[in-house]
Amino acid sequence: MGHAGMAATAVRHLRAAGSPTAVEPLPRPALRAVREDERAPVEPGEFRRVLGHFASGVTVVTALDADGPAGFACQSFASLSLDPPLVAFMVARTSTTWPRIAAAGTFCVNVLGADQDGLCRSFAVSGADKFAGVDWAPAPATGSPRLNGAPAWIDCAITTVHTGGDHLIVVGRVAALGAEEDGGGPLLFHRGRFGRFTG
Repeated sequence: MGHAGMAATAVRHLRAAGSPTAVEPLPRPALRAVREDERAPVEPGEFRRVLGHFASGVTVVTALDADGPAGFACQSFASLSLDPPLVAFMVARTSTTWPRIAAAGTFCVNVLGADQDGLCRSFAVSGADKFAGVDWAPAPATGSPRLNGAPAWIDCAITTVHTGGDHLIVVGRVAALGAEEDGGGPLLFHRGRFGRFTG
């Protein structure tokens, strides 16, 4: 499947958010809203507080569509499979950047280094020109923006998009990747703050 076909698939999933995924061997559990006279099983603030104890790396996911470069800061990123090489990231359904990445059908994950918290903040702002003053070059396989100074990058084509509550789970097949041997430590996010690896 070419990039156009993958983009069409991603856009179909985006438009049908909430529908079952294409391959689903087990039946989906029944979903229901919490009634006014019920207590929600987990309070959102407590959910964020507890899960904030899980430290994560920080990335910027980028793509290049007909309107130019697009990207957003993302800490919900993970390697998924070695054979075939797959990665995944999660994006809020309300994201204004995701439709552009879906339309491109490709993306590049830029793993941020310890001194790039300012870059992360720039890409976390909605509505601004996130690429103002940012140097980048096309990733070799897809042309998605590869941010200069990022210690590692993963260049991918979208293969599937799954629904996950108020987020989408985007799976990409790795087409190219690379890392700087002397790239320094990673940028970490823990309990609402940036940090650095000191081990």
